Amino acid sequence: MSNDLEKILKQLTDKAHPVIRRGAPSNDGAKLISTAFEFATQAYKEKNRLSGENYIFHAARVALMLDKMNLDSTTIAFGILHDVLDDTPTSAKKIEIKEIEKKFGKEMGHLVEKTSELSRVRYSLIIGMKDKKAFTKEKAENLRRMFLAISGDLRVVLIELLSRLDGLNLLHYLPEDKQKLFSLETLQIFVPVANRLGLSEIRRKLEDLAFSHLFPDRFKWLKENIKSQYEEREKYLKKFIPRLKKILRKEGVKILDINYRAKSYWSAYQKLMKHQMNFDEVHDLLALRIITADVESCYRVLGIIHKHFKPISEEINDYIAKPKPNGYRSLHTTIFSNENKITEIQIRTDEMHKEAEYGVCAHWSYKEKIDLKKEGKNFEWVESVPEFWKTFKIDFFANQVFTFTPRGDIVVLPKNSTPIDFAYAVHSEIGNHCESAKIDGKIVQLDSILKNGDVVEISINKNKIPSKDWMRFVRTSLAKSHIKKITGEDKPGFRFPLPEFIRKRITEFSEASKKRQQERQKAKEGTPKQIYLAGQKGMLTHIAKCCNPQPGDKVSGYLAQNRSAVLHKTSCDNFKKIAEKFPGKIVDASWQ
Repeated sequence: MSNDLEKILKQLTDKAHPVIRRGAPSNDGAKLISTAFEFATQAYKEKNRLSGENYIFHAARVALMLDKMNLDSTTIAFGILHDVLDDTPTSAKKIEIKEIEKKFGKEMGHLVEKTSELSRVRYSLIIGMKDKKAFTKEKAENLRRMFLAISGDLRVVLIELLSRLDGLNLLHYLPEDKQKLFSLETLQIFVPVANRLGLSEIRRKLEDLAFSHLFPDRFKWLKENIKSQYEEREKYLKKFIPRLKKILRKEGVKILDINYRAKSYWSAYQKLMKHQMNFDEVHDLLALRIITADVESCYRVLGIIHKHFKPISEEINDYIAKPKPNGYRSLHTTIFSNENKITEIQIRTDEMHKEAEYGVCAHWSYKEKIDLKKEGKNFEWVESVPEFWKTFKIDFFANQVFTFTPRGDIVVLPKNSTPIDFAYAVHSEIGNHCESAKIDGKIVQLDSILKNGDVVEISINKNKIPSKDWMRFVRTSLAKSHIKKITGEDKPGFRFPLPEFIRKRITEFSEASKKRQQERQKAKEGTPKQIYLAGQKGMLTHIAKCCNPQPGDKVSGYLAQNRSAVLHKTSCDNFKKIAEKFPGKIVDASWQ
């Protein structure tokens, strides 16, 4: 082992990391990390990155980032092992996972396996980039959802984000086109995921590194032009902070700290774009942060600031009473100082500050280290942490499965769907003439259960029609309705078997008649706009009678019990009530 690696290992094992395993002794953390390091060194022995550097150095840097966040030894050991299945043939992966389970337990084997499965999300993007329109809003959102659905565990998400962060620092070793792809993917998929989990520090670093590679000229321009703005603001804040401390001290409110942070280059650039690149219109390039002892003090500080300085009323936000969707809590205000300088101020408690920087990780660092009964009020906030932050499990999309077409388009289906459901979701004609299916290039049975990330390819035969047997295993109402229509299962009364050539002629006649009717309707009304649900067209949709949305209106869909979707205007009061009560049943919708 090199001297650098020995130093890193010593740094990781000298600290008393808790072990998140039932029955594990408290001093077992160092041993677990050390064992993971030895195992990884052997596993990565023949694996080098494009830079020529061995994978163990990348794994060690990820582990150091986790250590800095004060995370447990299980997560740090996972960070060391996360890439051991990279470049491993599929046939050998199961053997490797068994070995990891034998040495570190089933939980670790599961985490490493999930990390290797996430490569599907990235490969899909490479396929999709062949099409200039690949990066639609709906597709990007579905990729984020797929990323979380495949991960299944917040620790997998965290390690992927940190791994990508380290990869961005070495991106110059890749060809320029791959640098651009990697950076675009980071901004479209990974940055929003980091933001939703409240991982602000990681998000800012990902944004700026991706920005510098994707738009190097713009990044260089911004860095040069913003430097003087930062310096001027910093000079002013250094004078303003002592005056503010004096005011708060005189008012008798307890303050833990007052500091400031610079806005990320990417965030600053986006905000400047909204203001025609006018620096004078952006007031939060450096935002002042006041850390208080408790929530009551936050509101007292806000009142004191408004008493001494004139606020801009439109820019006062209470994210403590109403936190952001990612859990972010703070009071925000923008004021005019005595020098008529506009300053944004954020007021929060110490716990809120940790959450703002490290999101879910702020909670992990306390996991199994706090006795709420003994510690009392100091840690009451832990009791209100959402359950998935305590258990690590992600089950936001437990009832959905995210699959790919060979072109990289995403098809979202109910859990336990089959290739037949997939075929009908793509197009009714593909479902009606489905003959066989492949998943990830291998021929499978038509009743096979689809998994997140599967690339599904359907072969059709114009002479083939649906079988009644398909009704036994299809899941979607869309597939069921088409199968019933063609097999005659939806017709009441006496039935007798028809010869296949007659059924074929009836189908052809029915489809031709339907086509002529549609053409006549188009001639009367003009071509109607197609409704897309979660980026996919052809799904069974009903127009809500309460708001009667029309093409051009902003819309969303509500998944009804029969798996059809009811289309509402987003401004509809009924829809707002439904969305609040059943958020898991709401899907993105658009007219084109």
